[in-house]
Amino acid sequence: MLASVLIPTFARSDKLARCLTALAKQDFDPAQFEVVVGFDGPDPSAEAKARNIWTASGGKAHLELMQCPREGLMMVRNRMLAKAQGSHIISINDDVRPVPGFVSAHIAAHHSYDHPIITVGASPFCQRENESLLDRLTRQTSMVCFYDIMDSAPLNADRDWGFRHCFGLNFSARTDLVREVGGFYAGERLYGYEDIELGFRLAQKHKTPVLYRPAARAEHEHFYQPQDLLTREHNLGVAAWHFARANPEFAKACFGRDISQPDEVAYSRAFVTRERSAAERIRESFMQLATIPGSSVDGDHEQALLQMHLQQFLMLKRWIWRTGLLEAADAKFSIAA
Repeated sequence: MLASVLIPTFARSDKLARCLTALAKQDFDPAQFEVVVGFDGPDPSAEAKARNIWTASGGKAHLELMQCPREGLMMVRNRMLAKAQGSHIISINDDVRPVPGFVSAHIAAHHSYDHPIITVGASPFCQRENESLLDRLTRQTSMVCFYDIMDSAPLNADRDWGFRHCFGLNFSARTDLVREVGGFYAGERLYGYEDIELGFRLAQKHKTPVLYRPAARAEHEHFYQPQDLLTREHNLGVAAWHFARANPEFAKACFGRDISQPDEVAYSRAFVTRERSAAERIRESFMQLATIPGSSVDGDHEQALLQMHLQQFLMLKRWIWRTGLLEAADAKFSIAA
C-alpha cells in the first residue's frame, strides 16, 4: 500500500464528514491507499456517522476508525502513525476538502525523486459569501499561512521551502522515516510547531527537502474571528517556549536563538511592558476587521491595502506571542522555585 491518509479529529463530525466525502472521490487506486481517522476521546456517534458517510459517498479504500484516549491531537497522530499500512503518510486536518487528485499528487511527487522528500500541498482558506476584511486577510496574505508567498514565487518544483513550510494540515513523508525520528512531538498538550519541528528532525536526519505541490490541493474550511487569531498567537508563544526546552536546536533554527534562555525571557518581558500601550491601540482597530466587508479593498490597490493591514497586525502579533512565551516561562520557573 502506498499511502495512509491520517486525520485526527475531535468534536467536528460535520467537517469530518465533508473531508471524508472528498476523500471518497479520489482518482487513486483504492487498493493502494487507506484513510485512518483518530478520535481524540471516545466518540461512538461520530464514528458511526463517519462510517455511514464513507459508504454513502462511495468510498472504496479501506477506512480505519480509531477510538483513542483523550490525550491531544498529537498523541492521536502518533497512534495513527503506528497503525498506518502505507509506505507514505499524508497528514491532513479534519476541516480540509481534498480535490480528486489529492492523493495522486502527493504520491507522484515522492516517486519523482530517488531520495526522500517532504511534500506539502496547497490548503488555502475557503472563501465564503459576504466575507469580512479579516476573512480576506487570512485567505490572501501570510497572516496565518504562507501560501500567498509560495504561489507567487517563480515556478520551481525542486525548490526546498524548508522545514518551516511542513504544514501539518497537508503534508506527506515516508512512513518509516517519520517513525524513525520519533513521530510527532507529544509532550505537553500544545498548539502549534509540532509539524515544523517534525520537518526539522526529518531534515536533520534524512536531509528531506520540503517541496510544494499545488496540485495536492485541499482547501481549508476554517474561519477566524479577531479574538481567535489573538488566542492562536498566545498559544503559539506558549508552545514556542516548550519546544525550545524540548529541542533547543530546533528553536535556534526556527527563531534564530534559544528563546527559553533567561536573557531572552527578560527581553520578552521588557518588550511586553514597553509596547503594551501601542499593542492595545492596535488591538482596538484589529477587532473591527471582522465587521468591515472584504470588498472594501477591491480595486487597483487591493494587494497594497491588504499588506498594509497585515503589517499593522504584525506588531500586535509579536506582542501577543511574547505574552504566551512569558506565561509558559513564568509557570515553569514558579514550579521550579
